Amino acid sequence: MPNQIASSKIMKLAYKKIVVKVGSNVITQGNGLPDEHRIQHLVNQLSAIKKQGIEVILVSSGAVASGRSLIKVSEKQDAVTTRQLLAAIGQVKLINTYAGFFNEHAIKCAQVLVTKEDFRDRAHYLNMKNCMEILLQNEVIPVVNENDVVSVTELMFTDNDELAGLIASMLNADALIILSNVNGIYNGDPKAEGSEVIQEISGTVSNLASFISTGKSQFGRGGMITKSTMAQKVAKLGINVHIANGTTDDVLIGLLNKEIIHTRFVPEKSKSGKKKWIAHSENAATGIVKLNEGAKAVLTSGKATSLLPVGIIKIESDFLKGDIIKIVDEENNLIGLGIAEYGSDKARERIGLKKQKALVHYDYFYSAI
Repeated sequence: MPNQIASSKIMKLAYKKIVVKVGSNVITQGNGLPDEHRIQHLVNQLSAIKKQGIEVILVSSGAVASGRSLIKVSEKQDAVTTRQLLAAIGQVKLINTYAGFFNEHAIKCAQVLVTKEDFRDRAHYLNMKNCMEILLQNEVIPVVNENDVVSVTELMFTDNDELAGLIASMLNADALIILSNVNGIYNGDPKAEGSEVIQEISGTVSNLASFISTGKSQFGRGGMITKSTMAQKVAKLGINVHIANGTTDDVLIGLLNKEIIHTRFVPEKSKSGKKKWIAHSENAATGIVKLNEGAKAVLTSGKATSLLPVGIIKIESDFLKGDIIKIVDEENNLIGLGIAEYGSDKARERIGLKKQKALVHYDYFYSAI
């Protein structure tokens, strides 16, 4: 593995801010312990990129693996408490490992631990965004991870891919780079002869799941289906998403110089900061509003259209003004998410009526279709 990286290369992809997510399968050895050589190589690349003037945010798994290297856990412990124990101990070692390697490049890093709850409340969300922005302004690289000590069962992210997508959207990054242990998304089983990497994906591709391997990495929680679903969602918000092989030497430098084969999700038109927050807030939604087919067609046409009471069939559950609500069709399929301009009581009074104030203004509506 090369120790010197050509930081003098001008990056061909003109990104100013990137989020890099590294999975457990990239920085963990076959025995379940951290691969410090791989971590150091990753830091070398990130440092070279930062010295090109690109802002870098790192979303890193690996706390549990780091904890496993420090303590032997009784087999009698249940899975949840074992994870909490290993994460609590391991997170200290993980951030110290990163800090030590970044220090060799005279770069500071900071630990940012988050939970799913931090993204549900708009005030918490903005506080977290402000924290990361002040770190970047002071030339500090945020190293973000889920707080596995308190995040258990329903409070957990699907995996760190979901977290990385949220961070990229929140910070309005130009690109999200997901490092896995495969070269990208293949048009068949990656191990089968003749399978090739799909190098570019545009729009929503519903049949990706039909040929993506459903297997998860040995040490991570997420598989390629969750990666591709999240990648399409983030690209829809106007952010480039790349999936590449993190075990390839100089993968980040090669990717930014368009020198390696990987999968890129082509971004759509960039959405506003508020819409980016709404897009990732399905779990925070309180009310549910059902529309008729005509209203669905108008709302998902791509034109700047607000949700009017005339197209509403039913208010499925209560909500208050300012709440995030789910908007569904007659078959209960999710159409989108939005911020309610008024509560469910007023909305019920106006069901089917014309010339009424919009329940969700276009500026605060995110189409999931």
